Amino acid sequence: MGTLTILLKHSSTYKSLTKCTNIFLLFPLSKKQHSIYTLHFHQRPLCHGCYLSMNGCRKGHSREPVGTIETQTLEPVATTSMALYSLKMAISKMKSEPQFRSSSGIVRLQVSIEEEEVEAIDWLHSQNHLLLPRCFFSGREHNSFDSNGRSLVSVAGVGSAVFFCQPHPFSYWDWVSIRRFLSESCPLIRAYGAIRFDAKAKLSVEWLPFGSFYFMIPQVEFNELEGGSMLTTTIAWDNTISWSWEDAINALQDTLSKVSASIVRFPKQAPPTLILSSHDIPSKIDWDIAVNRALEMIKKNNSLLTKVVLARSTRVVPTTNIDPLTWLACLTVESENAYQFLLQPPDAPAFIGNTPEQLFHRKWLHITSEALAGTRARGVSMALDRQIELDLLTSPKDDIEFTIVRDTIRRKLEGVCEKVVIKPKKMIRKLPRIQHLFAQLAGRLRSEEDEFEVLSSLHPSPAVCGFPTEEAQLLIAKTGPENPCKLAC
Repeated sequence: MGTLTILLKHSSTYKSLTKCTNIFLLFPLSKKQHSIYTLHFHQRPLCHGCYLSMNGCRKGHSREPVGTIETQTLEPVATTSMALYSLKMAISKMKSEPQFRSSSGIVRLQVSIEEEEVEAIDWLHSQNHLLLPRCFFSGREHNSFDSNGRSLVSVAGVGSAVFFCQPHPFSYWDWVSIRRFLSESCPLIRAYGAIRFDAKAKLSVEWLPFGSFYFMIPQVEFNELEGGSMLTTTIAWDNTISWSWEDAINALQDTLSKVSASIVRFPKQAPPTLILSSHDIPSKIDWDIAVNRALEMIKKNNSLLTKVVLARSTRVVPTTNIDPLTWLACLTVESENAYQFLLQPPDAPAFIGNTPEQLFHRKWLHITSEALAGTRARGVSMALDRQIELDLLTSPKDDIEFTIVRDTIRRKLEGVCEKVVIKPKKMIRKLPRIQHLFAQLAGRLRSEEDEFEVLSSLHPSPAVCGFPTEEAQLLIAKTGPENPCKLAC
């Protein structure tokens, strides 16, 4: 019997301590509820026979880019089963006729599927749930393209060509460890993962396998494109961390032998179930005490704290096990203009979610970020929706909260950008169930190396933590569970 952990993000209507409830969509949403949909599946499958590949953050590895970074495109085929066969044959040939002499590298093989229409989430659902790690990512905008100019809709992956995980806080050298396997010449070789909200806070048991951060470049990947799809494999090796070309290709062949080409389209709806038990952490009484304590701190004349986001989780035991991918599929159907993700390391629960927020996006030196704060439900009629929109736009309390978020992001970007432009400065972004105050910020980095500075300074943002960050994190650590803020890239 599985256990679901659902994050509830609460805040107050007083000053800039926001009070809204983010809860998984299975439950009815009231007028005051706002959903970011985070869930953990606590029935942990054992990872039988899966290779963990190499940890790219191991001590002793080179900090220079890997010696070989390459994408090879095979001839297009009609179906997924033909694509899998084509990749297996290509890998066997590469094994018998080694073509790479460098001591480190990463190579992607991809084959287009031209006739069979398959969604990435259906492909992932058709794989053995013990084939871990696995990941899924669906972008809000389709601004990535394959070599034929088709935009990338969503990605599903199993196995890891290379993963990156450590218990210490995510550092510049960890960022370098990931970047050395990536190249603008191979834009579809990507790392997917998450960084802890506060690496110094006590780690909850469900997050132990994720470490302080966890990223993976999948071994086998299904790319859903507009007008088609691709099946791909990735091989990564580095002799300096004792993972040779032979190790990598053997591991890939083992994973490929477990991949299924038989795709079953499953219903995108949660199965009927009942709740056996539900437990809030902290309890409602303890959370009310924490809210009042936070309000008292904000009111103090000498207090630096102006905003804090307090969270609690609800652990629900249902009558039947619910596949995390089924929950994720419900989010994909339900939500528009948002990101959906799943991340599940070996021997770990699944971390899934749905969020409209983008921390930042970089293309060359151009960088954009977003301020998103203040929340209202959508109206049941067009007239009521406009009335709610006007209330949000003119609310002094929500304006304070939004201004804190927007101005904090602006200051962070100004530290690494030549110029920061805010346009629009304040407008409404509407989602199917809710609406937010929104602004977009854009700038030009002085150097691509400043990307880590942007990442480390923006995460966590005031929208999910508070302001100032350090004071808000200290209060959060004392009052409730850690916010599982994520960063997908």
